Amino acid sequence: MKKIVLTSLALGSLALGSAAMAQELPKTSLKVVGGLSNLTAYQNTEQPFWAKKVPELSGGQITADIKGFNDMGLKGPEIMRLIGQGVIPFGTATLAYFASDNSINEAIDLAGLAPDIEVAKKLTDAFTPAYEQFYAKNNVKVLGFSTYPAQVLFCNGNFNGLSDLKGKKVRTSSRTQAEFVQALGGNSVTIPFGEVVPALQNGVVDCAITGSMSGYSAKWYEVSSKLYEMPINWNQQIHAANLGTWNKLDPKVQEFLASNIKAMTEEIWAAAAKETQEGYDCNTGADTCTQPLKGKMTLVKPTDADRELLKKVMSETVVPKWADRSSADTVAAFNASLSPILGFEAKK
Repeated sequence: MKKIVLTSLALGSLALGSAAMAQELPKTSLKVVGGLSNLTAYQNTEQPFWAKKVPELSGGQITADIKGFNDMGLKGPEIMRLIGQGVIPFGTATLAYFASDNSINEAIDLAGLAPDIEVAKKLTDAFTPAYEQFYAKNNVKVLGFSTYPAQVLFCNGNFNGLSDLKGKKVRTSSRTQAEFVQALGGNSVTIPFGEVVPALQNGVVDCAITGSMSGYSAKWYEVSSKLYEMPINWNQQIHAANLGTWNKLDPKVQEFLASNIKAMTEEIWAAAAKETQEGYDCNTGADTCTQPLKGKMTLVKPTDADRELLKKVMSETVVPKWADRSSADTVAAFNASLSPILGFEAKK
């Protein structure tokens, strides 16, 4: 897998620029509701960024108190509404949580849309202005987007590519994943993450979708035999602030936060690429796996036929279904920003 890399030169430039600004920054204290605290994006990047890097880079002028939303008793789907209301000043959440609120939140992460992280990043960057415009109307300032590692297929039995999903029972965790599986002739099954191991072991499902490292950590390699090296989707996160809160900040603070949050999100993208590959390596027992335990799964690589089938399913089924539940403005934004990357348009 190719990797997105934020160069040390770029990071250094941002740090130097921030250090130069630090002397002019007014004292500012921030409250931040972060992503899921049990995941690496929060533990390795987001939490250290707000708790350590922001104070360091600002010379102690800006401090932040951050907690994962789950540690605050929140479920996730309410976060953007609470940001818009000003209850949460700064927050992070997964866009998929809000798919039922408005289908625009699915636009960049429809299942099958981005078969690698480079495409996922291009789609996210291209659609960011549409999200900025949409959320500004809801009193939310968009600060950036990051991603979790790839969501991939763990399977048992005969599986050598997408066409083999026909007739199989597949555990999915979102509407777009379910539509993707059904478009390929499979049967979508909803099962909580904690119940997937016995479901795979006992044949309740033939396949299941989760992050490559999430599946490794849950030891799915003990109950499934094939791992498909094509991301189904990514679960991008949105980083945002209440618009009123943001507008009250000193312009120098706004500039400082905007540039450094951009660096943070780039770091998360790079880590997601690395973790996706680590999941492939460790579930299949590759020599490059750095974890103490190694699975013995077979890595199934996508073929040219798979890629053609993927594009057909996306353009003829998954995207049209999404367009049917979307507004004309959302579809127009999709076609203006994403179609040049994808090579096909959404039609209502």
